[in-house]
Amino acid sequence: MFRYQILIEYVGTNFRGWQIQTKGKTIQGLLQDKISKLLKEKVMLFGAGRLDKGVHAIEQSAHFECKKKIINLDKFIKSLNYFLNKDMVSVLKIKRRDKDFHARFSAKMRIYKYVIINRLSRPVLDKNKGWHIISKLDLNIMKKAAKKLVGTKDFSTFRASSCRAKSPIKTMKSVKIKYKNNKIEIEFQSQSFLQQQVRSMVGCLKYVGEKKWTLKKFILVMKSKKRILCAPPAPPEGLYLARVIY
Repeated sequence: MFRYQILIEYVGTNFRGWQIQTKGKTIQGLLQDKISKLLKEKVMLFGAGRLDKGVHAIEQSAHFECKKKIINLDKFIKSLNYFLNKDMVSVLKIKRRDKDFHARFSAKMRIYKYVIINRLSRPVLDKNKGWHIISKLDLNIMKKAAKKLVGTKDFSTFRASSCRAKSPIKTMKSVKIKYKNNKIEIEFQSQSFLQQQVRSMVGCLKYVGEKKWTLKKFILVMKSKKRILCAPPAPPEGLYLARVIY
């Protein structure tokens, strides 16, 4: 058997998320089907992250195994993208990997980005590509709150009730906030995340930026470990899986 890693870019708006479900179109399902047809054999695709409905990917990572060696990798990508591009999905790269490589379990770091479009006018070019917030957000206080998320902590407050992770304790390597042309970009780096963790953290940072919460209230909510105290999660359309590091 030959193992290959693929890097995928996609717009998640018209999908029910990454993971195959009994009903609805998914990224994993689409890719798995097209790869199987191209190779003329049934393949199983494993992704680095199970992204929710509406979430996008700048560089999602996945792997599959097949019986035959793929001789021309460039030709394979072109053929695959011929069937994928109409669905706003594109395979960026394919790489031969050894048997020990696993798209999910071999990952050392995952980088997510969240985009907020902070202006009066509703976005047209960036429709469904960011969270449109009209009220002016205070970036300085948001940056102070973001620093409180860094380190090894119990992130139960930001964890979805349906999350299957064994432990709520995660190590956040960094949280960076940048602003340019009415866009606020928040970057999160961690080896792994809880279900809805990023969107929940962004929702709380928004409350701080709007002055609905003080920095003290943000810290109290985070330390409470109570999901019920969390601000409403940010919508999925602003979230991007930016990169997976191995």
